[in-house]
Amino acid sequence: MQLDSKIFVAGHNGLVGSAIVKTLKASGYTNLITKTRQDVNLLDFNAVDTFFKAEQPEYVFLAAAKVGGILDNTTRRGDFIYENLMIQNHVIHLSHVHKVKKLLFLGSTCIYPKSCPQPIKEDYLLTDVLEYTNEPYAIAKIAGIKMCESYNLQYGTNFISVMPTNLYGPGDNFNLKTSHVLPALLRKIHLAKLYAEGNDAEIIKDLKVSNFAEAEAILKDYKITKTSVGIWGSGKPMREFLWSEDMAEACVFVMESINFKDCINNPKEVRNTHINIGTGEDISIKDLALLIKEVVGYKGDFSFDDTKPDGTQKKLTDCSKINGLGWKYTVVLKEGVSKLHSWYKNN
Repeated sequence: MQLDSKIFVAGHNGLVGSAIVKTLKASGYTNLITKTRQDVNLLDFNAVDTFFKAEQPEYVFLAAAKVGGILDNTTRRGDFIYENLMIQNHVIHLSHVHKVKKLLFLGSTCIYPKSCPQPIKEDYLLTDVLEYTNEPYAIAKIAGIKMCESYNLQYGTNFISVMPTNLYGPGDNFNLKTSHVLPALLRKIHLAKLYAEGNDAEIIKDLKVSNFAEAEAILKDYKITKTSVGIWGSGKPMREFLWSEDMAEACVFVMESINFKDCINNPKEVRNTHINIGTGEDISIKDLALLIKEVVGYKGDFSFDDTKPDGTQKKLTDCSKINGLGWKYTVVLKEGVSKLHSWYKNN
């Protein structure tokens, strides 16, 4: 990419997309194209086609997706598979039609089988059944990988797929119903600390309600008391977490330095050309809660509801491919949680 290349960041308001925009600007790129859903609805083929015809982007970061935590994935399965497939199909296909030089497709490590050997190598894709709770989302992302590979092989495009582990960072989704585990835990523990301190005004402000009675009803619904925080599941599953701005650095690095041909291991059967992006280190949900508790300064306890699904028990990525290509993460988990807590309090 040249510093004045036309670069479209799809999903620029999201967790990763916003970090990619920030990283590109810091690196000196000056010709970024960003559009809201109101500007271009990526679910609408004609709208996306019209956009590509008008703007003619040279490079595309496909960070737009429908994402959510385990509850959202479980209850809105149709939305997750439909919307993600449509977004991918439109952007990837029209990037080919309008001769985009390079596209980076962002997926997720939930593409891998539920009972996967650990750490997870790219070659483990499609070797066993998926975790049921996020199967529709995972299938959509697998389809995106295969679409990029297939277009590269048939049309000679240069579309690359990267699979990040669990991400967290500035601009995260802190909605108590739909967020991923880390921001949800951070907000619940932050609220519990305010509750224990009797800081009613801050709780009302945080929950955006008109009085404390309304706030207390919400706290009760999410099992937040002055002395304890309820947590979905047993607390035993292990998860890996990557700071979103580290992920953005990895995406820009791949776009600048890596081509599809660099990802091919077997020219006779081209498979698994995607690249894992992670830290290679994991932590249990219980220990994550304890780490957040320490950072926030909360003194209470936790109660784990093991009647709720845990999801995959362990999901640690093998990052040897991206490390071998020249990239490694920089922000360790405790530092990242501290930075995220500060961001949350200020935003």
